[in-house]
Amino acid sequence: MQSVRTELREGRVDLRRVGSVVATDQAFPPWTVLDSSGMPIGVVVDYLRSLALGSSSPSTCRSYAYDLLRWFRVLWQLGIAWDRATVSEVECLVGWMRTASNPQRERRSPDSPPPGSVNLRTGKQTLGPGYAARTINHALTVISGFYEFHAGSGAGPVVNPVPASKDRRAELSHRSPMEAPIHVRRARLRQRVPKRLPRSLPDLMWDELFEAMKNDRDRALLSCYVSSGARAEELLGIEIGDIDWAGQQIYVVSKGTKAREPVPASPDAFRYLAAYLSQAGVPKAGEKLWRALRGDPRPLTYSAMRRVLQRANAKLQTNWTLHDLRHTAATRMANDPKMTLPEVQRVMRHAKLDTTGIYLTVRLEEMTEKLQDFYTRPRQVPKFAPGYDPEDVRAVFGG
Repeated sequence: MQSVRTELREGRVDLRRVGSVVATDQAFPPWTVLDSSGMPIGVVVDYLRSLALGSSSPSTCRSYAYDLLRWFRVLWQLGIAWDRATVSEVECLVGWMRTASNPQRERRSPDSPPPGSVNLRTGKQTLGPGYAARTINHALTVISGFYEFHAGSGAGPVVNPVPASKDRRAELSHRSPMEAPIHVRRARLRQRVPKRLPRSLPDLMWDELFEAMKNDRDRALLSCYVSSGARAEELLGIEIGDIDWAGQQIYVVSKGTKAREPVPASPDAFRYLAAYLSQAGVPKAGEKLWRALRGDPRPLTYSAMRRVLQRANAKLQTNWTLHDLRHTAATRMANDPKMTLPEVQRVMRHAKLDTTGIYLTVRLEEMTEKLQDFYTRPRQVPKFAPGYDPEDVRAVFGG
């Protein structure tokens, strides 16, 4: 057993791919986890049902289901019952995720860049071959919540196998915004998440990307993304009734609050939108605004829109993502002298002003231009007032 634990923790063996995550025909929960025999795991179903009843979205339930499936695969491989798990099994999971390859990161095309490489045009790093630190921390959060739920109902172990930080309550406590933020230690097994500045498209690269769009639908979408700051799926989910032509606004359902909120869009975005609708036709009430241009009439999915951007990236040798368009919108607004930070926060719908503040950064291309000017600037030769002998000056001041 000890050798199995060591091999699993060191990533020398793969997890046996038993069990699955499937959609259900119920609302509570919309997703569930099946064991190796194809039967739902009762304790997981109870937890996912509680999440769904607590207004968690179906995508959240699906994400939690996959994290719990991975956890149960570790327990099945070690031969440990779920209510007998300890921190030792959690260490095996974390060790395996730190060393194993992520199947979703596999590159099937021989022309794909190596994992973790940096694109020379955008300066963005491609995804690495393994699991990211945020993914590992998310898995620990899901497992901890799973055991907290069952401990509260009296069905699970009293001690949560996922270590918790002793300073967590202090971090969540209310403080004056004038006070300096407190720094607490990470809980055991939690990963250090690198802080990276958001990547926005420089103006010239934005022009290149926009010119690579082949139809008015894609031009309208990119214009809406970069002027409204809406998230990818928020904008793809709108209907014809969500367009306020007179007010130059678009109503989207926010990802976090699920509230229907207006976001502004540029006149160019509405001009391309009108051109798209004149060609594709106005959809009926209740139908999605963005439609596929080929094949059977159907809504434009996130995967299809991502594929549009991937084709443009292949042509331009870049690696921009749809979320980079949101970063671009926020960066442009935050660095505009006529817009205040609270106004940008309102448009971007950030919960905290600190989140909006990270966009107050100098763009990389602006730094490059200024540094090149600094490097090529001739060195200033010191000059002395007339009447002083240079030899006397050097004797007194040196040089």
